[in-house]
Amino acid sequence: MAHAAANHAHHGHDHAHDHEHEHESLKTFGFWIFLITDCILFGSLFATYMVLHGNTNGGPTPEELFKMPGVIAETFILLTSSFTSGVAVLGLHKGNMKQLIGGLIVTVILGAAFIGLEVSEFITMVNHEGATISTSAFLSSFFVLVGTHGLHVSVGLIWMIGLIFQLRRRGITAVTKRKVEVISLYWHFLDVVWIFVFTVVYLMGVM
Repeated sequence: MAHAAANHAHHGHDHAHDHEHEHESLKTFGFWIFLITDCILFGSLFATYMVLHGNTNGGPTPEELFKMPGVIAETFILLTSSFTSGVAVLGLHKGNMKQLIGGLIVTVILGAAFIGLEVSEFITMVNHEGATISTSAFLSSFFVLVGTHGLHVSVGLIWMIGLIFQLRRRGITAVTKRKVEVISLYWHFLDVVWIFVFTVVYLMGVM
């Protein structure tokens, strides 16, 4: 009788564990769908930029506006943050809480530095060059594309900070494990998008 009860309890635990695992897998799948729609969004913004980037309406051109040292610094910072988010995931798989949280904190600091540089770039363009979103079709498409990427990075930062607090409170669970893996994927995706921004917008703009 006791053996049967223990067996039943064990099966119940297994069932709950399977259900939790299924639930987390479903959420990860949902995230992949979100990433695909995001790819379509960025694809549309890139296509719009490619069509409109020559329409400067007598306003400043890409060569006049883009300051490459700042953009290269932004790129270096974001690529480094991709590496540190990878370090955090390694910590997760080793069960090393210090490495996990440390990696996430450094990623947040680098991401915030990236946003700081981008905001100062935008402010310089508007205040010193008079280049606003309504100056020309080129600038409209530029601000929307680069601004949308910046917005995604900002969302990622808020998400990561929330996750750091959650990890400190709950430790590594099936839920926090999924969240770390998902945010890392999201962050790598933003890095790939930025490489396209860097190449298509900035490099091709100054050439």
